[in-house]
Amino acid sequence: MMASVNGGATASGGRKSKTKVKVVVVMGATATGKSKLAIDLALRFGGEVINSDKIQVHDGLDVVTNKVTAAECQGVPHHLIGGVSPDADYTAADFCRDATRAVESVAERRRVPIIAGGSNRYLEALLDDGGEEPAAADAGGGAFRRRYQCCFVWVDSDLAVLDRYIGSRVDCMLDQGLVSEVRPFFRHHDGDYSRGIRRAIGVPEMDGYFRTEAAGALDGDDERRARLLAAAVDEIKANTCVLARRQLDKIHRLQGLRGWSDIHRLDVTEVLRIKVGDGARNPKAQRVAWETDVVSPAARIVGRFLAPVNGVVEGAWDNGKDRFFLMTPKEVVAVPGVCTATEWFGQQPLDMAVMSPSRGFVGLGAAAAAV
Repeated sequence: MMASVNGGATASGGRKSKTKVKVVVVMGATATGKSKLAIDLALRFGGEVINSDKIQVHDGLDVVTNKVTAAECQGVPHHLIGGVSPDADYTAADFCRDATRAVESVAERRRVPIIAGGSNRYLEALLDDGGEEPAAADAGGGAFRRRYQCCFVWVDSDLAVLDRYIGSRVDCMLDQGLVSEVRPFFRHHDGDYSRGIRRAIGVPEMDGYFRTEAAGALDGDDERRARLLAAAVDEIKANTCVLARRQLDKIHRLQGLRGWSDIHRLDVTEVLRIKVGDGARNPKAQRVAWETDVVSPAARIVGRFLAPVNGVVEGAWDNGKDRFFLMTPKEVVAVPGVCTATEWFGQQPLDMAVMSPSRGFVGLGAAAAAV
């Protein structure tokens, strides 16, 4: 039996088997690198990213909400980033409806849907009959698992290191124009920060600063301006750290629920430690740690999950030639950066199955690999 990635396995007689479409879910606290990992996996496995951050679905505040840039996307299509009015109340039911449609669209094009984001409550609503959001069940929640098989990848970090990195990231946001970006969202007669994109951390914390500024009390008083801004920034950092802990608590709770026990944890601590330490100006050290600690183990996990052949235990995406290698215990190929036959099976590579998202099944063996 052989099939293309998310193409639906077909028996030798042409009959479609009832296999579920496979979906990769990248989870984790804020600032752990979920978006970057989702992009790296999409590049390797021919995927597209579906955002599950309830704030990033709104238009605006690209710096404050840390939306991926076009350059960071590296050509990987993204769904549910922007497109929703900044003032709209985007609910879990809205997410279930939109995420289901996005996954369907990606799968229909025989690409790999990769859901990534930090809104675990919305993710639970999608997968578990609405979860803590009963209204979401009518919008696709719960039915999702009946149609799709999920692989959960959790990017985690030591909290002390994560806190330091969060502080560094907020400082970078300041350098990128956080204050000027948030200023248009300040409304003198509207202190409600419970709806739309104004819920984003980085907006309500600036309210006191902007109110004082609007009253003219900061004119000519640079010392007070700097003091108020520093206090607002400290609050942004503190609230982001609190958010990270809430997100982790949610993941730990999900691990105890049926259908969530098999969450693969990846430790990004060393990567973040390098970024906030002596390696902050050493991009090579950061890349090596990221590939070694996060991307390579994630690729092994996802490769095993996506492999559509019974018995396949490893796979890797080759961007250069638009192909996907599948390896079984008896048909193994070494793939640089992902695994070697010796590491996994203690034997020489014998054969390979080669897949392509645009061409489907290419063939077996060296001849197919040369395509």
